[in-house]
Amino acid sequence: MEFEVWWLLGIPLFFSLGWIAARVDIRQLISDTRTLPRGYFKGLNFLLNDQDDKAIDAFIEIVQLDPEAIELHFALGNLFRRRGETERAIRVHQSLLARPDLPDDQKVQAQYELGQDFFKAGLLDRAEEAFQQLIGGIYEPQARKSLLEIYQREKEWARAIDAAGSLQESGAGSRQKEIAQFYCELAQDELVQNRFDHALEMLEKAVATDRSNVRASILTGDVFLKQGNPEKAINAWVKVEQQSVPHVALVAQRLMDAYRQLGKLKEGLDLLKSFLEQAPSVDLLEVAYKAALELGLTQEANQMVKDELKRTPTLLGLDKLLDVRMMEAPAELRPELGVVKNLVSGYAHKFARYQCAHCGFKARQYYWHCPGCNGWDTYSPRRTEELSVMN
Repeated sequence: MEFEVWWLLGIPLFFSLGWIAARVDIRQLISDTRTLPRGYFKGLNFLLNDQDDKAIDAFIEIVQLDPEAIELHFALGNLFRRRGETERAIRVHQSLLARPDLPDDQKVQAQYELGQDFFKAGLLDRAEEAFQQLIGGIYEPQARKSLLEIYQREKEWARAIDAAGSLQESGAGSRQKEIAQFYCELAQDELVQNRFDHALEMLEKAVATDRSNVRASILTGDVFLKQGNPEKAINAWVKVEQQSVPHVALVAQRLMDAYRQLGKLKEGLDLLKSFLEQAPSVDLLEVAYKAALELGLTQEANQMVKDELKRTPTLLGLDKLLDVRMMEAPAELRPELGVVKNLVSGYAHKFARYQCAHCGFKARQYYWHCPGCNGWDTYSPRRTEELSVMN
């Protein structure tokens, strides 16, 4: 019973001590705030209102009055870099690194910021050197990501593979799809040099890394065709259907070229028609249509166009249907149809774009590596108009 009484008496005591401690903390915070220069709050206000120019002027004024304000140096350097004034950003961060009294954690931070400055300025060799010095420290994950960006920009694909592998091993997430694309880039280089065995070796590694990599199958067919083996090329391109049916449109013309070499154009047309039933595509229709006309199957070619337009009503399909109508129409009606055809073609070609699913960048040609966001395999094999109709 005596213990319980003392416990009850202790509650007000603990409450009082907590209240006093809180008052001391608040007074200390107010005291610290009053010691900050007015320019600090002005700069912060400008920064919050996206007025970078005025924020920089305010921070420069504080730094000149108080050279020991290290955090403001960092803020100033980052503002310079964000505005594209990389030379000034580099000078700020180099001056920080030159200070003998700079704590180790801030020295590492300054090294990382300097690497970012060099990268933004396009001084990739110096950026690489700066980031390499951070390996083994707390900034290693960020440094490795930056190094990977550098190797991709410099097209050093072998080093990019190593960098991506190291990132993956460090627990930064899977990089399998990227690594497979890097192997494809190496294979592409080897193919240009007619080093077919080396190209196939790289493509085997790409498939081993990512079995769903469509590009590796396409390039494997390209190697075989360039070696003069159209049958093997066809076998490689047919595998694309198993990986992604919509991507068949990317190999349609290749398939017909190979079948033409073998003298089996009708067999190739039948294959494309089977693909067309599974995955409607204006590009696939274009190749199949021309192959049918080449074989003299005019009625079959025309029916393909009509059927496709019913399934997927697009301007691109209508443009193709007008080609059919102009061939069927009497000579006196062709000039009028030609006017309509030209009008539709003009609008249709505006929609004949591929679009990055990540950043929305549109392009006439298909990219494996987006020029806008540098993402890999982010483009749909279908044109933008087809996507809008299907959605």
